[in-house]
Amino acid sequence: MKKIVIIEDEPSINEMLKMMVERLGHEALVCDNGREAFSFIKKHKPDLVILDVMLPGMDGTAIAKELGINEETASIPIIVTSALEESKSLFSGVSQVKDFIPKPFTITKLTETINKYI
Repeated sequence: MKKIVIIEDEPSINEMLKMMVERLGHEALVCDNGREAFSFIKKHKPDLVILDVMLPGMDGTAIAKELGINEETASIPIIVTSALEESKSLFSGVSQVKDFIPKPFTITKLTETINKYI
């Protein structure tokens, strides 16, 4: 069983992602704001992070960059999700961002992407 941290502020998307990750046989841990995301990830040491772009407190771009410069978190793969497909370019220099999935996404696409990086 792998540990996946979900950083998403929309409750309905959080619940759907959590159920999907658990159906894949993994542990799902949810954080709903950007202010706590970095410390949450450091505390739980996940195998993968699913990260939204638009978050209260700190956006997904800043979180991904912070994870990349910290020795403890730099190797954790990140899958970014966003309704703003144009925000994909903001992550071009962040090596641990492995994929970008535009919202709305299908369960099939997200499942394939998670399985690819776990």
